[in-house]
This record gives sequence, structure tokens and C-alpha cells, in this order.
Amino acid sequence: MHRYIAIIMIFMSYNSWTQHDDSAENYWHITDRSSIVLDLSQLQSLPHHDNIEMSGKHISAIIYYELDEDRNLTLTKDVIFPQLRTYNKTNEPDWKKYRAYFRRTADASLKPNIHYDEKTINPTVIDSIEIAGMLTFYYSPVEGIQLTKIIYPSMDDRVLVEEWKLANLDEDAKAITISNVHSSVSEFGYKGKYSFVVKSDAQAQIKLEAGEQYSFATYYGALLNEESSDDFDHHQAKQSRMSFLDHCRDNLILQTPDEVLNTLFYFSKIRAAESIFHSSMGLVHSPGGGNYYVGIWANDQVEYSGPFFPYLNYDTGDRAAYNTYQKFLENIPDDGGHIPYAFEVDGVFPMEHLDRGDAAMIAYGTSLYLLNTGDIDKARQLWPLIEWSLDYCHQKKNKAGAIESASDEMEGRIETGDANLSTSTLYYGGLKYSRHIAAALDKPDQAKLYQKHMEEMDAVIEDYFGATMEGEETYKYFEGNQYLRHWICLPLTMGIERRKEGTLRALFDKLWTKDGILVEYNPAADPEDAIFWDRATLYALRGALKVGEDALAMAKLKAYSNKRLLGDHVPYAIEAYPENNMKHLSAESALYCRVYMEGLLGIEPLSFSTVTMTPSMPDSWDQVELRQIKLLGKVVDISLYKEGDTLRLNLHSATDVIYDEEVVPGIPVEINIH
Repeated sequence: MHRYIAIIMIFMSYNSWTQHDDSAENYWHITDRSSIVLDLSQLQSLPHHDNIEMSGKHISAIIYYELDEDRNLTLTKDVIFPQLRTYNKTNEPDWKKYRAYFRRTADASLKPNIHYDEKTINPTVIDSIEIAGMLTFYYSPVEGIQLTKIIYPSMDDRVLVEEWKLANLDEDAKAITISNVHSSVSEFGYKGKYSFVVKSDAQAQIKLEAGEQYSFATYYGALLNEESSDDFDHHQAKQSRMSFLDHCRDNLILQTPDEVLNTLFYFSKIRAAESIFHSSMGLVHSPGGGNYYVGIWANDQVEYSGPFFPYLNYDTGDRAAYNTYQKFLENIPDDGGHIPYAFEVDGVFPMEHLDRGDAAMIAYGTSLYLLNTGDIDKARQLWPLIEWSLDYCHQKKNKAGAIESASDEMEGRIETGDANLSTSTLYYGGLKYSRHIAAALDKPDQAKLYQKHMEEMDAVIEDYFGATMEGEETYKYFEGNQYLRHWICLPLTMGIERRKEGTLRALFDKLWTKDGILVEYNPAADPEDAIFWDRATLYALRGALKVGEDALAMAKLKAYSNKRLLGDHVPYAIEAYPENNMKHLSAESALYCRVYMEGLLGIEPLSFSTVTMTPSMPDSWDQVELRQIKLLGKVVDISLYKEGDTLRLNLHSATDVIYDEEVVPGIPVEINIH
């Protein structure tokens, strides 16, 4: 066999798969290329369908792929251009303006055609699929020609690239003719004329020698007014995507003995960090999922992803997080009312109709973000937002001291009463971290006041929300609440352990399913009506690790990670089911990463230069590492490893050993980073 053909066949054999315990629920395998592969020759569960979202600063695309019983692929691309706001149609409800993104669906009818030996080559059968921050389809050869498609978004331009690679697997040369596709459909919107362009850039005629390859691109892009599709450049787009993936691979690196955890952690960095868009507010992180772009929310961005970005050492993420907090700061109400919970569609629409406990989310998320940055100047700039948020919550106390809000982040999907556990616990978290910022800003009276209020809220969480539910000493979610709820995990994430045992049993025995934590446990309800949201599962896992329940938490974390990375819908954390059909919302991936920093290693800032760590490690592991983590503004490596019968914790930068001591699991140690 020709040596080039041998190389191709070796590559396609996937002999580089790492070892993993394949269960019946595992569709995918991990490779040593920081990727996962679906081998169709091994897959028993056909037909199969799935989707994945990928994003850049001016584009997001949800790629839907479906395989029939014979491995024939149907591929559809939902291509979204978030900054190009469209007019509402006359037959649409007014609320559609909040989802008025210029978007088009592209199917197999929009593609170039390949011709050889008076035949149109039409590959449809798939051998395998690979995901590695790009989506690659390996087709079965037709007439000795093998097609590979690689799909990725430009990180900077308004275009999705589908790169085609043709390989001649035969011994003889092949003369191939390619007829390009070029399609353009236009409409007018708020910024002018929008054109959706599909075009390919192949040479009309090529000759492939034995073993030779030829690549060209099909573009799915949008043009504004007089822009030209001549500027589409798949070489530049691929380079920008590869540089982004390299940054994710080389920073905040998790290394454990479990390859599933390591790989999902890496993929979670990709999804969390790619969903950042240019906007009138500057760069902002947005959830995605086909619905939520060029906008910011008090839960997804302020509470979930904002505190994550300081760890990643990613300037784009840092700027996006800061811009979010700045936008909320600029919109503090001056009439005593509640703050908007979101700024949607390029920041044009402040969402003001509901108080979801957003001031508590903002107090918690902003204070933790600022401490994680280690940047006291940013703290001075954003301090008024924290101060206002805590004051607002304090004024919303009911007679028992619980914080009233009309809803929580579920926005009325399920009953929350007048004062719910989520809002009160997040307020507690805001006080916990804001007292450190007040002290650092030379505000000792406020630091003492916040400490006092925190102690009061600790008592309220116990006295007002503490309850026996389903036989477990845990929490009711609100006064009159009858059923266990997902957010009973929140006190654990704040380090509140009084009802630890009952809460953990409620979460991981009664509320736990193969897809994670249920929103509500109602034994009488139809299982088909079960609702789950990954955000609560990830908080619960983080909370269990934070309070030292390694064995229980790691068993559930491994099961969850295996499902999300290697199961039937991969490779990221999802939003919810049945709502939005388990779309890959990006902030959930940030929450997945936080399970390890804040849960497993127990990282908690005390000031802009000092953290505590309460490290723990499963009995079956010998070592855990987090390399190239930006901790309070300084890039360090963290290693926790067994040394005989003890654990040793080492932190070092490129120039200094910061900490190197024996530690006791579950006992916090204080570390000065600077």
C-alpha cells in the first residue's frame, strides 16, 4: 500500500484511544489528541442524533447531526449572527424581539458537488465523528475518494467554516471536477441590509495523485450592507480557532487519574470561554443555546461564569466578565426599586419586570469575582454595585429575616413563595466575601456590619428554612414548600454544614437521577414530567466536595461526567430538560470547572493576596494537579499528592515556591499568594 494511504488508514483506525471502562451507555471514546470519537462501526444504538454548539465573537452555530440505521448522515446547521438584530414579522408575537437574531438554517441542499469519472460523488455514510473544539465527520470512501468535513466557527468574523478534505485512497491518480455553491439571501434589519451567504472556494478541476489530499472551504456567513464574501478566509479562521483551543489546553490544566474528568474539564473551558461576543457593552459572555446572545444575566454571567474567568488567564474572558459587572453598576436604580435581571439583545432591552433575587446574585458573584482577580483597583470601581446590592437585600428582609424576592432564577417556572432559600443563601455568600473587600478597602465599619449580617443570615437559614423533608433533616425552599428542591444544595456551597448529612441524602438519594439533580422531588408525580437543570447538579457536586464528602461526591461526579462527555448528548454540561431540549448553555460549563477549584481543592479567597484551601482527595487517587491556574492574579501550579500516609500540598509559580507543607484533609490552610 502507498505510504500516504497507510498513514490515512492508521489515523482512521484510532489506535490512539486511551483505555476507558466502556459501559452500555458510552457512545464515545477519549483519544490522546484531546478529543472524543464516535466509532460508528462499534455503535450499537442506531439511529442516533445529537447536536453541539460552537461560537465566536460574531457567530454561533448549533450543528444537528443524525445517523440512520445504515450510518447515513443528515447534517443541518442553525447559524446565528447575534449582533444583526432583525425586524419582527407581522405574524410574530412581540416577545420575539428578544430573540431577534439574524439566523438561517442550512441543510444538505447548500453544498458543492464533486464529480469523478462521469459520476457525482455523494458520500453519505459515516465511519466516525470526532469532537475537539471542532466537529469532524469522517466519511466512508466512495470510488476511492474519502471525504472529511471539519466544522468550526471563526473566532473573529461573521462566518462558520465547513472545511472539506478530499483524499485519494487508490493507487492511481484521479481527475476531479468540483462545482462550487454560491447562494445569497437578504433581508433588512436595524443595521441595514443583511445577507446570508453560502459559498465554496474549490478549484474547478484538480488532479489527486495516489495518497494525495486537497482541501477547500464552504462558508456560511453574513454580510452587512456592502461587505464582501471575498474576505472569508478559512486559513485565518482555522488559525484563530486553533490558537483559542491551544490557550484552553495550556491554561488551567486539570490532571487527575480519571481521564473522563480531565477531558470534560478541558471541554468545559472551551464552551465557557468561546461564548463571548462583541456588543455595545463591549465584549460580553452570553449563555447561547439558540436563545441567549449578546446579552448578560445576573445568574449566568454575574453569578456563574464571572467568578470563573479570573482562574483561566484569558484576557477576553476577563474583559467580558468585567464589562458585565460594569453594566449592572451603570444601571443601579435610583428609585429604590429592583435592578434589571438582564440586558438582552446587545444591551438594548433591560429586563425589569421581575425581581428574581438578583441583588443577592450580584452581591455574591461580584464580590467573589473581585477577590478572585486579586485586583483591588477593580474592587474600588465596582464597590458601589456590591454596596447597593447588599443594602437592597437587607431592606427586603421579612419578619423572620429571610430575604424576599418574587422568584429565583427559575423565573416563575415553579413556585418559590415570598422568600426562598436561594435568595437568602446567595445574600449570605455576598456578605461572606464582601466583608473581606470592605476590610481591604479600609472600610472597617462596613466589614464589621457585613460580618454581623452574615451571622444573622446564618441563623435565618437554619431557623427559617431548616426543616424535615421526606424524613431528612434538610431545608424547605420557602414557607409552605411541600417537596424537596434542587437548591437545598446552596448552603453547602457556602460552607454551612449543620444539615449536611440530611441534605446530602436528599440530594444524592432522592433527587438524583441518571441525568443529575431533579428540580423537585414529588413521589406522586409522573416520571415523564421530571425536570432537571445542570446548574443545580453542579452546585450540589461542588457543595458536597466543599464539605468533605469526597467518596459520595466523586461517585456522582464521575457518573455525571461520563454521561455528559461520552453518552448520547455530548460533550458539555447542558441547561435543562425538557425546556430548551438540553442545549449547551455556556455558563454551566464554567460551573463544571468551579466544582474542582472551589469544591475539590476548596479554594476560597480571604483577601486580594490570601486564600484558604481545604484540599481533599479520593482514597483511590495519588495526585491531583491544577497547572497554570491564575490565582489572585498570579499564575501558579497546584499539586496535591500522597506522601506515605499523609497529603502534601505544593503551590509554586515560575520563580517561587509559595507553599509546600503536609495538610490534613478537610482542614483549611491559609496561603499568601503574593
